[in-house]
Amino acid sequence: MKYISLLGATGSIGTQTLDVIRNHSDKFRLVAFSIGKNIELARKIIAEFSPELVSVKERTDYESLKAEFSSNIRFSYGDDGLVEVAAYEKTDVVVNAVMGSVGLFPTLQAIKAKKTIALANKETLVTAGHIVMEAAKANEVSILPVDSEHSAIFQCLQGEKEKNIERLIITASGGSFRDKSREELKDVTVDQALNHPNWSMGAKITIDSATMMNKGLEVIEAHWLFNVPYEKIDVLLHRESIIHSLVEFRDTSVKAQLGTPDMRVAIQYALSYPDRLSLTSGHKLNLAEIGKLHFEEMDLNRFVCLKLAYEAGRVGGTMPTVLNAANEMAVDAFLNRKISFLTIDEFVSKALEKHHMINHPDLDTIKMVDQETRAYINSLL
Repeated sequence: MKYISLLGATGSIGTQTLDVIRNHSDKFRLVAFSIGKNIELARKIIAEFSPELVSVKERTDYESLKAEFSSNIRFSYGDDGLVEVAAYEKTDVVVNAVMGSVGLFPTLQAIKAKKTIALANKETLVTAGHIVMEAAKANEVSILPVDSEHSAIFQCLQGEKEKNIERLIITASGGSFRDKSREELKDVTVDQALNHPNWSMGAKITIDSATMMNKGLEVIEAHWLFNVPYEKIDVLLHRESIIHSLVEFRDTSVKAQLGTPDMRVAIQYALSYPDRLSLTSGHKLNLAEIGKLHFEEMDLNRFVCLKLAYEAGRVGGTMPTVLNAANEMAVDAFLNRKISFLTIDEFVSKALEKHHMINHPDLDTIKMVDQETRAYINSLL
């Protein structure tokens, strides 16, 4: 039995993680979880899974749930609550499914507590990859990727030597607007942007998919997860989302991981690793039924956010922190209908141009740069 702490239980990844735990209750037990503000869903999770520790965002919700439920359950709130869930003494695996840079500190605390990390929070590695990977190595902690693309690469690398990697190829569906020119994107709406052709995801990730920032963040993540330089990480447009990513080796062999678009496969693999479990509720891949798979080169002039992510990653230092913070603020502004779709990459580009890079930043510097970048985007708004 593996004991699971889940950060972000009510989001897209969180609810699918609960589905995996539910379907394999003989293998996994949810002992701790955190949520933001969806208290109604939190009540249902508590009733079904009987966790030992629950953390919420607001103190008022903490007091409400504490008064409502048995004293056998410990409640907490705020940033301290996230850390409590991440480092809970009984936990074996921490699934980090929160959205945004708030996921960084709990991850570091879980690493210090020597918990295995199942990582779905992109910002943890984007903003502080050097710190996180050094901490994981020092504490002999495994970081298992939950993103479908990184899970695919991780699976392809099983039994392989790092020195033999020639290239990582991350696939991209192209998002909601893959067939539109930049000229046609001037007046697209929030509802149109949220209409992803292949995947069911949260709002922020869906917008990132439409701008291709999602893929840019994945490139930076892959650099840290697999210790591969940026010039050996490519992105390939693949409309069907059947091949989730590929690895090319120096003998020209290429491995690919295929499957239907179902995030539970990657989540379950991270939880069950190094074993595999059945996914009875999933759809099996039928290549004969699909018939054809399509691939196209990425146009970096069309997908500006992907280009910006490559540039920020190559420069390094605090640049990826600026990239991430500016993007979070810009996407939130777009979702709240304060700016147009194309203004997202304009704001990110302005923030990167304004920033003076700091090399090898510590956590305090990362926090400072993150706050300064958010304040700068607010000033543009």
